[in-house]
Amino acid sequence: MEALTVTPRLHLLDYGIGQAYLWRDDSELTLVDAGWAGAADATTEAIRGAGLDPDRLARIVLTHAHRDHVGAAQELADRHGAEVLAHRLDAPYVRGELPIPLPDLLEWERPIWDHGLTCPEAPPTRVDREVEDGEELGFGDGAVAVHVPGHTPGSMAVHLPRHGVLFAGDTVASVQGVTFGVMHVDRARALESLGRLAELRPSVLCCGHGPAVTEDTAERLSAAAAAGPLAL
Repeated sequence: MEALTVTPRLHLLDYGIGQAYLWRDDSELTLVDAGWAGAADATTEAIRGAGLDPDRLARIVLTHAHRDHVGAAQELADRHGAEVLAHRLDAPYVRGELPIPLPDLLEWERPIWDHGLTCPEAPPTRVDREVEDGEELGFGDGAVAVHVPGHTPGSMAVHLPRHGVLFAGDTVASVQGVTFGVMHVDRARALESLGRLAELRPSVLCCGHGPAVTEDTAERLSAAAAAGPLAL
C-alpha cells in the first residue's frame, strides 16, 4: 500500500475496503481512521514510504465504529505510542462493550454491506479520549470534532478550518462523484448531518470511501446535500 499525496501535509491510505488519512504537523502525525484488522504493518510501511517516521504518530481519530475504520487502531496505537480518540456515543461500540447498531439497509445496499463484512471484524479497541461536538482535537492548527449522527450514533467528522480540510467519515462518499453516503443507521439524521458538513464549505473533502476531492469541493458537497438520496 502506498500513501497517496493529497496536499503536502495530507496523505490517503487505501485499504481496498475503506481508507484512512495521515495528517502531518511539524512534530507529529495524526491518523484519521485506521483501516481493518491486520492492516497495521501495511500502514506502518506506507507511512515510512512517505518519508515519515511512524513513531511520530501521536493520535488516531476514529470517525465511527465500523470495522473497516477501527480494525488496526489499537495495534498501531500500541506500536507507536498513539492516543485513540472517538466520539462519546460510538466509544462503547469501539471498545466492544455494545454491539454496533445495524444499518437500515435499502435493498440495493445489501450487497455493499455484505462485501464490507468480508474484511476482518475489528477487535475490541481502547478509546483513550472520548470527544464531543466542537471539541478541539490537538492537531492541524485547530482541528475540531463535528458530530454527524446518522451513519452511526456517534459518527464524527473532523474539520481543519485553517487548512480548509474536512474528514467526513462515511456520511459522504466520493466513489462516483460526491454523494450522500450509504448504509446509515438513521438515514434522515445522516442527511441532516450532510447539510451541516456542506455549511463548512471545505476546499478538500476526505471521505471514508472514494478519492479525496480537491476541485469545486464546496459546491459539489452542497449539491450532494441538496440532492440527498436522489444523488444515488
